[in-house]
Amino acid sequence: MTRFLFWLALAFLVLFAIRSKIRGLQQRARSQQQQQQPPHPFAQAGRRVEELPDAEQMLCCAHCGVYYPASENVPAKGHDYCSHAHATA
Repeated sequence: MTRFLFWLALAFLVLFAIRSKIRGLQQRARSQQQQQQPPHPFAQAGRRVEELPDAEQMLCCAHCGVYYPASENVPAKGHDYCSHAHATA
């Protein structure tokens, strides 16, 4: 019975050593892969993130205080407005 327990324990230790060696190799491969590709700040694990275009400048409406894109600006009386209605008000 003692011999059986000895061989069982030896087999367990060999399997444990092989398993830990495989895990170490996998972790090394992952770390090398991460070093090759710098992580994107908004990336989630395993997903590719598309590069976003530069953000448009935001302006504040002089009438209501809402922020809106500069491409929608309605300048009047030296101020910036979000719509024609606010520019005439």
